[in-house]
Amino acid sequence: MIRILFVCHGNICRSPMAESVCAEMIRRRGWERFVAVSSAAAHTDEIGNPPHRGTREKLTREGIPLVPHRAVLMTAQDGEKYDYLIGMDAANVRDMKRIVAPKDEGKVCRLLDYASSPRSIADPWYTGDFEQTYEDIVEGCTALLDRLAPDVEKLRRETADDKR
Repeated sequence: MIRILFVCHGNICRSPMAESVCAEMIRRRGWERFVAVSSAAAHTDEIGNPPHRGTREKLTREGIPLVPHRAVLMTAQDGEKYDYLIGMDAANVRDMKRIVAPKDEGKVCRLLDYASSPRSIADPWYTGDFEQTYEDIVEGCTALLDRLAPDVEKLRRETADDKR
């Protein structure tokens, strides 16, 4: 199983949107047995809160189911638990590297580092632009899953071999 953790500042806008979008993409690809996603916050500001209204509304308009969610804080143990620790911007990456053990820092990157045009995803809490955030997240999740496709195929073959 490949495990991915999406992280943003408060875990109410970008990271739950990325978790929901990626979970739906995984479902559409039939990869639920091979890839799992979750999300967390780098800061305590919003712990326990549901996703931002703008995130909920945008996902509803796009027909993407919102995963059941309340904001949680990323922990050092997440560095061991997850294969990919994915922040939305440079500040998230910096915060995440402070949280995880040095041996897990290599798992940390921005979501759009997987895209053809690496960049940060702006925080719609400040910009109010959930449309652009959604477009950037779709681009990043698509690129990430395309990058993971060979690993998923390997897992699929191993699973098939185990059943024989």
